[in-house]
Amino acid sequence: MFSQFYTNLNESATLGLTKKVRELKAQGKDVIGLTLGEPDFNTPEHIKEAAKKAMEENFTHYTPVAGIPELRQAIADKLKRENGLNYAKENVIVSTGAKQSLFNVFNTLTNPEDEVIIPTPCWVSYREILQIARAKIIEIECGIEDEFKISPEKLKGVITQNTKLIVFSSPSNPTGSIYSYEELAALVEFFKDYPNLYVVADEIYEHISFGKKHVSIASFPEMYDRSVIINGFSKGFAMTGWRLGYMACANRELVYLCEKAQGQVTSGANSIAQKAGVAALNGDMSSVEAMRVEFERRRDRMFVQLQEIKDMKVILPDGAFYFYPDVSAYYGRKDANANVIANCDDLCMYLIENGVAVIPGSAFGTNKHIRISFAYSQEILEEGIARIKKALEALA
Repeated sequence: MFSQFYTNLNESATLGLTKKVRELKAQGKDVIGLTLGEPDFNTPEHIKEAAKKAMEENFTHYTPVAGIPELRQAIADKLKRENGLNYAKENVIVSTGAKQSLFNVFNTLTNPEDEVIIPTPCWVSYREILQIARAKIIEIECGIEDEFKISPEKLKGVITQNTKLIVFSSPSNPTGSIYSYEELAALVEFFKDYPNLYVVADEIYEHISFGKKHVSIASFPEMYDRSVIINGFSKGFAMTGWRLGYMACANRELVYLCEKAQGQVTSGANSIAQKAGVAALNGDMSSVEAMRVEFERRRDRMFVQLQEIKDMKVILPDGAFYFYPDVSAYYGRKDANANVIANCDDLCMYLIENGVAVIPGSAFGTNKHIRISFAYSQEILEEGIARIKKALEALA
């Protein structure tokens, strides 16, 4: 008999649907996938050169569990330079991707049944990792009218003195929303009445923003000692396959616990990837800016196209590379075979049958939406949105 807990654990919806698209394509089906949260750019050359040099110099042995000192210092320097955060390298743990950093933090910061608030929509793995940690998850839905962001008003009546943790991302996956300085300041003021509360801020999309400045909640003095920053290299540096992420926290005891936990699971991250990470943080950022500019161009073009789809509600994302439109107006309608579209899952299956794959909002904790990634070429996006438009207009 296998573990009942892991048997019941949900598969990542984004990875699951992407796998399905690959299978359909292998069968010869014409399906466009707009599912992945992966930049369609290659890793910048100077980062790859650093990896080659590491191999040539035989930097191929075990690394310290917490990361090589050079990378931890580069991360600390980056946090000071870009975010105004005064961390020493000892406040940083390097992991095999930001997902492992989240796993480490959730499992060392919470005890079974500790209350954890997650504003939804949220990234697919927050809930599943917290379930592994046996935390008591409390979801607060934030709709399109809230720009998908939590506020003190929405927290009232839900947060208690027993609430251990709040988790959010900015820029957000799946919505692209960014918390402004004023919005974070209002939350920080509200959190003063909850001195035992921690905040985990997922900032993995930090370098992909469009006009609105990213602000880290840890930069507020009141939250410095009880914020955990999660970040990595996958999105901004197009390093998804390198599997390199990190956490930073002022609380050295929590950092040590994360190091201890990681030491029993994977030990240190890949040595070659870590050298590449140093080059990414300390090197030329022009390629990062070029990617950001291209994502913004795609976003603007795609927004015009989505607004042309009747009965779809959509807002312009401030960052990341996703749209998260409200498609609930299509629920109750029928396809050509008289099958009723009851929810976002039905709608996504219907769209796959019509040659385009997107992620249902149910994967992110809401039921009115779908997530459409624009981390694809303009040609693919144009065809994908055309298929979505045609399929939705065919519903009766």
